[in-house]
Amino acid sequence: MVGEWVADILGPGFEQLTLELGADAAPATLVRSLPRMPWLRPLNGVDVLYVHGWSDYFFQTELARFWTGLGARFYALDLHGYGRSLRPGQIPGYVTTLDDYDPDIAAALAAMGTHHRGRRLVLLGHSTGGLTLSLWAARHRGAASAVVLNSPWLELQTGAIGRQAIAPIIAMRARFDPLGAHPVVDLGFYTRAQRELGTLPDSPEGWRPERGFPTHPGWLAAVMRGHAAVAGGLTIDAPVLTLLSAASTTPLQWTPEMTSTDSVLVVADIARAATRVGPLVTVAHIDGAIHDVFLSAPEPRDAAYGVLRRWLVSGALG
Repeated sequence: MVGEWVADILGPGFEQLTLELGADAAPATLVRSLPRMPWLRPLNGVDVLYVHGWSDYFFQTELARFWTGLGARFYALDLHGYGRSLRPGQIPGYVTTLDDYDPDIAAALAAMGTHHRGRRLVLLGHSTGGLTLSLWAARHRGAASAVVLNSPWLELQTGAIGRQAIAPIIAMRARFDPLGAHPVVDLGFYTRAQRELGTLPDSPEGWRPERGFPTHPGWLAAVMRGHAAVAGGLTIDAPVLTLLSAASTTPLQWTPEMTSTDSVLVVADIARAATRVGPLVTVAHIDGAIHDVFLSAPEPRDAAYGVLRRWLVSGALG
C-alpha cells in the first residue's frame, strides 16, 4: 500500500512520504519539493534524487530550491537507519553491503514515477551517498541521465595502498565481530566548521550527532568493498560531475582552515578515483569549499552552484 505525502519538518514547500520496504525491513523516507510553473525553465521534465552522506539526513533547503528554480522536481531520500527513517532499536546507518540500499532507491523511484512518465533522472549524492549512487548507477545502466557527486567518498582516507593493506584485517573482523567497536576518529571538527559558517541547522535528537554515528567492522568492510569496486573501474553510462574542495585539512586538531577546506576526505585521492566511475567525468575543485560544498561560505557556495548550473544547462541536460 502506498502511503500519503504529509508535511515535512522543513516547513512549507516540503513534504515527506514513508517508504515501506517489506514486512521485515525498516522503512525509508522520501522528501519532495516541487517547482512552481516549471514550464519554459531549462530543467522542466527532470527529476532529481538526492542521497545524503554518513551520519546525515536531508536538510539542505537551498539545494532543493536551486533545482526547483530550474524547473526540476526535487526528491531527497533518508535511507533506512538515518534521519527521518531512524527507528528505536536500530543501529544507525548499519549495513553489511551498500547493495542493501537498492530497495530504498527502487521504492523512491517508484514513488517519484520518473521512468513511466518519461522524465529524465539526475542522481545527486554526497559523501557516502555519492559512493552508494555511483555503484547503483553502474549496476543500473540507462537509469540516470546525469550523476552529480558532491565530495563522494570514493576512496579511504588512507589512500589505495593503505586500504589494500588493512582490507584483510577489516574483512576478518567483519566476519567474526561485525558489530564490534571502532575507535572514535570523528572529533567533531567538521560539525564545528559548519556551525561557524552558519550552514548547519539544529537537528532532531540523534539524527546528526556532533561526532557522527559509532562505526562497526561490518559497515566499514561494506564501504571498503565499494572503494575497491571504484578502484577497479565502474561503467556509469551518464555524464558525471564531481564537485570537490580545492584542498584538504587533516582533522587532528581544530584550525580555522577547516571552514574553507575538506576536513573529512583527501580531495586529491577522490579526484583520481572519480575518473574511474565512467567514461565521461568532469571534476571541479571549488576554492574555499568544505566537505559538503553546498554548505560552504557564500562565495564558494555560489561558485559551486554556478559550476553545477552551467554543467547541467549547457552540457549534460542542455
